[in-house]
Amino acid sequence: MNKPTGLIITADDFGRHPAINAAVERAHRDGVLTAASLMVGEAHVAEAVAIAQRNPKLRVGLHIALTEGRAVLPPAQIPDLVNADGEFPEDAMARDGARFFFLPWVRRQVAAEIRAQYEAFQATGLNLDHVNAHRHFHLHPTILSLMLSIGREFGLRAVRLPAEVGAPPIIAPALLWLRRALKKTGVVHNDQVAGLVHSGGMDEPQLLQVLAQLAPGVTEIYLHPATVSGRAIAEPMAGYRHADELAALLSPRVRAALDALNIPRGGFADLFGSSA
Repeated sequence: MNKPTGLIITADDFGRHPAINAAVERAHRDGVLTAASLMVGEAHVAEAVAIAQRNPKLRVGLHIALTEGRAVLPPAQIPDLVNADGEFPEDAMARDGARFFFLPWVRRQVAAEIRAQYEAFQATGLNLDHVNAHRHFHLHPTILSLMLSIGREFGLRAVRLPAEVGAPPIIAPALLWLRRALKKTGVVHNDQVAGLVHSGGMDEPQLLQVLAQLAPGVTEIYLHPATVSGRAIAEPMAGYRHADELAALLSPRVRAALDALNIPRGGFADLFGSSA
């Protein structure tokens, strides 16, 4: 069997803000966006689902949130994960990662919330193209294990591998664990990503550079497009240039560079076929 080759261009945080939803639809219809990752606990998820339904070629996956977002379950059911408003903490991934690993009662709450997010995605009626986690929290072994084991019940077939040249070396052991876990469970994945090192800054020059240096295999380029930028989307994204990323996805120069590559583009299901 020949190894798949091609390009997936994904927008993360779909459903989080109306400006993101509008950008996803425009970048897919008028630009080069092929996929989006949906945050099912956010306030504007219904609008995002409606956009996906009227754009059936847009491949949509689940963007599991366990940090910097809103939970699906009520706070009373997951009191160790969220505040009274049902929000996950910001800038607490190291602390929460230790709690998820060492505290069984916290781990049970994580499992319940992950299941609830899969159920919420299933309820949309959309096909599950892929699964990943906000801030790549699926590099954590506990989250990854739960994401894979629960995901099997919901048709999980593809997961993002956040491997990029220039990424912090500290994530190398987690990437090795992720590769092994995906191989063991038969879940397909991309070979590399672009968007981790320059998160929030994937403007036209950066995107053109990525395309000029594209490695063999399947690459996923992920961005955070929106019609407004930075704090207007979320406080943790104060430095993100969302509007510049949208402009890059709409750029005629980017489209011309993609066309010149002459490689398949789409979602995981398009590139991996029946295995994804």
